Amino acid sequence: MTPDMIQIWLIALAGGALIGLAAVWLMLFQGRIMGISGILAALLPPAPAGAGDRGWRVAFLVGLVLGPVVVAAVTGGNPVGAPVVSPPMLILAGLLVGMGTVLGSGCTSGHGVCGLSRLSLRSLAATLTFMATGAATVFVVRHLI
Repeated sequence: MTPDMIQIWLIALAGGALIGLAAVWLMLFQGRIMGISGILAALLPPAPAGAGDRGWRVAFLVGLVLGPVVVAAVTGGNPVGAPVVSPPMLILAGLLVGMGTVLGSGCTSGHGVCGLSRLSLRSLAATLTFMATGAATVFVVRHLI
């Protein structure tokens, strides 16, 4: 294993640990399930979160955006990475993910990280659906389009 591969593994391990710590912190100190789509949706109309609930949500999302920038500053890498699809495809993908989180009543972080750790069958079904859809999408994009 090369030093670059070790660095990539360590960064991924640190990122996973931080996601787990954030989920535990949110559950212990806010009594909330960590789901990015729910955190973001509560800041948007028609029913934005109250003032007492807005601060941690904004801080969480700012940290989510700044995390890659901090890692890039420490490692000297690119915070965004190379785009793998065109901007229109990226916008379409984002809209489809947003629709999926609404239909699934949550996203991969809410169901996959928090729901599975609570042994939720609903989250297991949602996570399996996300994974199967992701695999099918990669197949279609790489082999059929």
